[in-house]
Amino acid sequence: MNYPRLVIAGTSSGVGKTTVTLAILAALRQRGRRVQAFKAGPDFIDPGHHTAATGRLSRNLDGWMLGADLNRALFAKAAADADISIIEGMMGLFDGSSPINEIGSTAEIAKQLDAPVLLVIDGSAMARSAAAMVSGYAQFDPALRVAGVLFNRVNSEGHYQLLKEAVEQHTKVAVVGYLRQDQAVTISDRHLGLVTAMEQGTGELYDRLAKAAADTIDLDRIESLAGACSGLAASPQLVKQNQQYPVRIGVAQDRAFCFYYPENLELLEAEGAELVPFSPLTDHTLPADVAMLYLGGGYPELHGAVLAGNITMRRAIRDFGERGGTIYAECGGMMYLTQAIRDFEGRSHEMVGLFPAEAIMRKPGLTLGYRTVTLGRPCILGATGLTARGHEFHCSMLVPKGPLTYACGLTDVRGESKGPDGLSIGNVVALYTHIHFSSQPQVAASLVASVCRTKG
Repeated sequence: MNYPRLVIAGTSSGVGKTTVTLAILAALRQRGRRVQAFKAGPDFIDPGHHTAATGRLSRNLDGWMLGADLNRALFAKAAADADISIIEGMMGLFDGSSPINEIGSTAEIAKQLDAPVLLVIDGSAMARSAAAMVSGYAQFDPALRVAGVLFNRVNSEGHYQLLKEAVEQHTKVAVVGYLRQDQAVTISDRHLGLVTAMEQGTGELYDRLAKAAADTIDLDRIESLAGACSGLAASPQLVKQNQQYPVRIGVAQDRAFCFYYPENLELLEAEGAELVPFSPLTDHTLPADVAMLYLGGGYPELHGAVLAGNITMRRAIRDFGERGGTIYAECGGMMYLTQAIRDFEGRSHEMVGLFPAEAIMRKPGLTLGYRTVTLGRPCILGATGLTARGHEFHCSMLVPKGPLTYACGLTDVRGESKGPDGLSIGNVVALYTHIHFSSQPQVAASLVASVCRTKG
C-alpha cells in the first residue's frame, strides 16, 4: 500500500511543531479526510491533542524503543484505513539520543517510513537567512527528503512573501504556507510540556487552528506531498488474542493519571483483560471485581490536595495491594503509591502509603532519557533477566522514609547504569520508567498471568 504520509519536523524544539501539526490535522479533518496522527518519540501529551483534533487515536513511533520493523508494522496497522497520515516529530529534525548518529530522531522515523518531511521554521525574526537554513537541512542527509517548508510566527503576508521568495530562489524545497503569531491558537505549557487535551476541554481551539490553516496554508500542496509517497513494505502488527484467562483490570484515567501507550492497553486486552476505567480523583470505590490495577503517569502533583482528600479511594488501593492484589504503576502512578507527594510549593499531600517514601517535586530537576529495564529478580513483570525498553521523564525525586526493595535495574542508551527502579512489595511493582510493552510483549503476558495466579 502507498499510505499517503508526511512527517512534520522542526529545526529545533520550540518552533511550534505541535501548533502547526494540530492546525493541519484539524483542517484536513474539516475537509472530510480520515486523518491518522502519530508522534515520533516517547510523548504522551501531543498524541492526546492529535486524538482530540482528528477523532482517531494517535500513536507513538520510536526508533530506539521499538525499531524499524515494529514502527512500520504499528504504522501500517493504524494507517490502513486512513486517507492521510501525519507524523509529528520531536525536538529538531536530526536530534535524538546521540550527537553523532540518528538513533531516536525524527529523521530516523522519516527514513524508516520512507516519508517526506515538512520542515517548520520559526520565521518571526528572519528573512533571507531562511534560505540558508532550509538548504542546510535539505542537504544534511541525502537519504532524507525535505519536501516542503512551513513558516510559523510570521508577522504579516508581506513578511511571508520575503521568506518564500528567498527559499524558492535558493532551494528546490516547496514553500507551503505559514501561520501567524496568535495567542488564540497557543496551548499553554508547564513543567512536563503542554497542557493536556483533557484539560483543554473543548474543540474550540482545534476549530480556530483549522481556520488559521485554511487561511494561510496550501492544504492541497500538503496532500500532494503526502500522496507522492511510494509503497511501504510493512505488515500490520497482528496481536494474538488469548481469552484463556479473562480478568478485569482497573485503569486509572483522569486528569491526574492519563499517560498510557495505546499498545500497552491493547496488549493487556489481547491477553484476555477487560479494561475498566476509574478515577482516583473522583471515584470513592474501586470498580467491582477488578483483579489488577494499572496506574499510569500524569500530573498527580497538580492534584495533590484532591487525591489526598479522597481518603476512601486511597485506603481501597492500599488494602487491595496489602491483600496481594496485582498493581502496576508508572511515574505519577508510582508517586501516588508512596506515603506523600510534596508539590512545587513545598506542600505535602498524603498518598496511598504502600511504599515508605515521599515524592518531592523539584525546579529545576528534570530527569529525561531512554531506559532499558532489566529485571533483577522474578516479579509480576516477568522472570529474572527479562528486558524491556522505555523512558524516564519527571521532575520529582524519591526520598526514602524506610527500607525500599527494587525489582529492576536501569541502563541508558549507552549501556551505562542509571541505578535501580521498580519499587516492589508483594504483587505491586511501581517504576519511574514508562515501559512500552511492544518492546517486550512478555510484560503484558506476565502481568495477566500474575493476576491469574493471585485469583487462583
